[in-house]
Amino acid sequence: MASGHECYHCKQWIEAGVEHDCWTTTEQALTKDLSEDLRDAWERVRETAADLGEQRIYASHHSIMFARKACYFFVRPKRTKLELCLFVGRTIKSPLVRKSVATSRTKVAHLVDVVHRDQVEAPLTDWMAEAYGLQDVVTVTGAKKKTTKKPAPKKKSAKGRATGGRSRNPRLRPSR
Repeated sequence: MASGHECYHCKQWIEAGVEHDCWTTTEQALTKDLSEDLRDAWERVRETAADLGEQRIYASHHSIMFARKACYFFVRPKRTKLELCLFVGRTIKSPLVRKSVATSRTKVAHLVDVVHRDQVEAPLTDWMAEAYGLQDVVTVTGAKKKTTKKPAPKKKSAKGRATGGRSRNPRLRPSR
């Protein structure tokens, strides 16, 4: 019987005594098995995103993340497609968008499947630029908002009336 185990994250067989860290991955490792069309599409996506401005591009588990202060979109390379997830401040109605999910009060995640380099053009590139620029808009509007503290609810007496925390019945008053 072979000594070792199967990693429950990446499903690779790990021989006994061999170090394995499937959490640290690279763009190259995630894109090495892509077909020629998908590799061309990936290169076009990466190039387009990098041209938007200063940002961090890094691999995390099964995705390649594009972030400024926070992630504005990521790519999951699959066997037959690139799955892009863009975070913009509105819901995009387009046949290219497979699914939209509100992720916060200000952001909506949109899943777009890319299978060829020619798909990486407008409107997809416009959405990428919109997602990149969203952090500037959210930061400005977020700074203008003021939080108002809600008043504490009044406690109700035994008869159900609001009394401001005091009961008229001496037996129901808290001891001092």
